[in-house]
Amino acid sequence: MKSVLTVCIGNICRSPMAEGLLAAGLPHLRVVSAGTGALIGQPADATAQKLMQARGIDISGHVAQQVSQLLCRQADLILVMDLAQRRHLESTYPFVRGKVFRIADTLAQDVPDPYRQGEAAFTDALALIEAGARSWIERVLKITKPEHQLT
Repeated sequence: MKSVLTVCIGNICRSPMAEGLLAAGLPHLRVVSAGTGALIGQPADATAQKLMQARGIDISGHVAQQVSQLLCRQADLILVMDLAQRRHLESTYPFVRGKVFRIADTLAQDVPDPYRQGEAAFTDALALIEAGARSWIERVLKITKPEHQLT
């Protein structure tokens, strides 16, 4: 495994936060994010940046991009925020079946969109994303070995 793609709708709230957490936990992998209806060219939401900065992760350089066939092909694992996004990707790009999962699958939950809903909504969404990211990081580390650990 070499690449993880995180996907939400606008690519300014949930997927950039997920990207930041996964990149921090899996520094040996390429982690990118995109949106199904991306606000192309926009930075991560200010509240998302603030919450991530409090965790020592800087997403201020994030620029929203639209999910594409190329991004999906490059990704070994695609993590979405809800079942609707999974269905959308699988119907748009049938070749992704089997590598698209919800980030909070282990909790059997969707991550609600906090866009324009205030800091409490972002905090709640981030809690689910963090729990899901921890689980995915553990799973990915079991099947990959960072280069510095190779013998």
